[in-house]
Amino acid sequence: MSDHERNARSDGPDPTGRFFGDDRDYDDGGDYDDDDGGAPPVRRRSRLRRTLLVMGIVVLVLAMVVGGGLWYLTDRYAGNIARIPDVFDKLDPATRPDAPDRAPGEEGVPLTFLLVGSDSRSPEATTGTNATADAGSQRSDVIMLLQLSADRTQAFAVSFPRDSYVPVPGYGTTKINAAYSYGGPTLLIQTMEQLTDVRIDHFLAVDFVGFKAITDSLGGVDVRVAETTRAFGVTFTQGINHLDGDEALAYVRQRYQLPGGDLDRVQRQQSYLRAVMATVTRDNLLTDPGKLDDFLLAVTGSVSVDDELSDLDLVSLAISLRGLNPRNVAFLTIPVAGLGMEGSQSVVYLDEPGSQQLYDYIQQGTLQDHLGEFENLPAVPR
Repeated sequence: MSDHERNARSDGPDPTGRFFGDDRDYDDGGDYDDDDGGAPPVRRRSRLRRTLLVMGIVVLVLAMVVGGGLWYLTDRYAGNIARIPDVFDKLDPATRPDAPDRAPGEEGVPLTFLLVGSDSRSPEATTGTNATADAGSQRSDVIMLLQLSADRTQAFAVSFPRDSYVPVPGYGTTKINAAYSYGGPTLLIQTMEQLTDVRIDHFLAVDFVGFKAITDSLGGVDVRVAETTRAFGVTFTQGINHLDGDEALAYVRQRYQLPGGDLDRVQRQQSYLRAVMATVTRDNLLTDPGKLDDFLLAVTGSVSVDDELSDLDLVSLAISLRGLNPRNVAFLTIPVAGLGMEGSQSVVYLDEPGSQQLYDYIQQGTLQDHLGEFENLPAVPR
C-alpha cells in the first residue's frame, strides 16, 4: 500500500461512514431526528460517559494532591506540636464564662488564647516535643490574653504583669503567676476567666529553651531600645539591636535598671513579638520554602497546646489567618493602679475600673474600636 493510500485510509471514512482511527461508538442502523442537532443518542451518551469519566479522574487526582498536601502540612507542622492533656477537663462548665455569640453578618466567632511563657531556668525543654517536665511545674514569666477577631483579620494581645495581685481560686489573693505553679494551666485558666469573665478557648505555652530556638530559626530579630542598659551579661545599646536567641531572652527577662520594672518588661515582651512578625514579613519568609520550613519546625517543636486543639484545627486556623496583617495586631497592657508590697514581695495592683472596662469591650467584641483608651505598646520601649 502506498503512502497516499495509507493516508487516505487513516483520514477518510470507511464504507460504514466511520473515519479510520476513530473508535467512537455509532448507531449505524438507528434513526435519529435532524432537529436534535444531527447527533445520534448513542453517540451523545458515549461522549457523556467519557466526559464524566475524565472529570472523575481529574477530581480524584486533585483530591489526592490536595489531600496529600493537607496530610503533609498536618503531619509535618501541626503533628509536631506537643499536647498538654486534660487542660479544660477539670473546669466546672457551670462557672465558666459564656462563649461569645456570632455577631450579625459574621460567619465565625472570636477565638481567645491564653499564652504563657514559662520562667523555667532548666537548660532542658519543658514545653514542645522535647519536654522533660510537666507544664506548670514552673511559674509563668509571660501571660497574655490573645483574641482573634471573628473574621480573623484583626487581633489583640493583652499582657498581664506576672506580679499582678489577683484572687487565685483556693489560694486567696496572690501573684497571678503563682497560679501556674500551684495548679498548672487549668488553675491559671480558671484564675483568668474568674478575673476577666472572658472565656478562654485554648492554651499555649513556650519555655526559655523554645523561645531561643524560635529566635535563632529567624537568624535573630531587631529591636529598638530607648536607652542603654545591661542584663544577664548582655548590653543593649540605645537604638536598634540585633539579638540572637540568648540575647533576646535576656532582653525580655530584664526588669532591673528599667524605670517601670515589671511593666517595662511586659512591653519588652510585646516588642519582641512585634519584632518576630516584622522579621517574618521583612525577610519574605512565606516566599522562601527553606527558611519557612525551618521557622515552622522551630515554632511547632517548641510550643505546647491543650489537647482539644487538634492537628486539623491548627491547620484550619493557620489558613484562616492568611489575611491577618501584622499592622492589625495591637499590643496592650492591662490597666495598672500602681506598684506595692505584700509582705516581702513586690506586687502590681490592677486598676479595677479600667480593667473592667477593657474586659467589657473584649466580651462585646468591640475592643478594636477603643484601643486609644488603653496603654498601647510604644514605638520605642525602654
